[in-house]
Amino acid sequence: MNAKGKVLKYGDNVDTDVIIPARYLNVSNGDELAKYCMIDIDPDFTSKAKKGDIIVALKNFGCGSSREHAPLAIKCAGISCVIATTFARIFYRNAINIGLPILECDEAANDIENGNEVSIDFDSGIITNHTKNRTYQAQPFPPFIKDIMAAGGLVEQTKEKIKG
Repeated sequence: MNAKGKVLKYGDNVDTDVIIPARYLNVSNGDELAKYCMIDIDPDFTSKAKKGDIIVALKNFGCGSSREHAPLAIKCAGISCVIATTFARIFYRNAINIGLPILECDEAANDIENGNEVSIDFDSGIITNHTKNRTYQAQPFPPFIKDIMAAGGLVEQTKEKIKG
């Protein structure tokens, strides 16, 4: 599993209230949520973000409330991965549960800039910044998380296990 795209860069403490504001929490459809993704921190996000793009942020990405809507909005907006120095623990777990790849890598998060072209090899954890011709090493996913990602999330993986 790999990802490649243009970077949309954010800073520290991007909380779930700016990823998907509370006024949209009555929406549960992912495609509808995607229309409002990042609207309070980056009103042009949905027009800038293209399928496969990558969000890069600094410390404590996804802090705030425990809403699963936040990683779902990001995934449905077409983002292929989020790289950050650190993630709020509940966001980290929610992202894995819905099949949104996320990687913690301090060096990458600090060095990669908005608009850089980046690719990720999830098997090795290698992040390549094609714009700066640099590589960074993140911790690759363990096999059980790779299985969840390949299935499209924990619910989908569970359905597959029940069927087969």
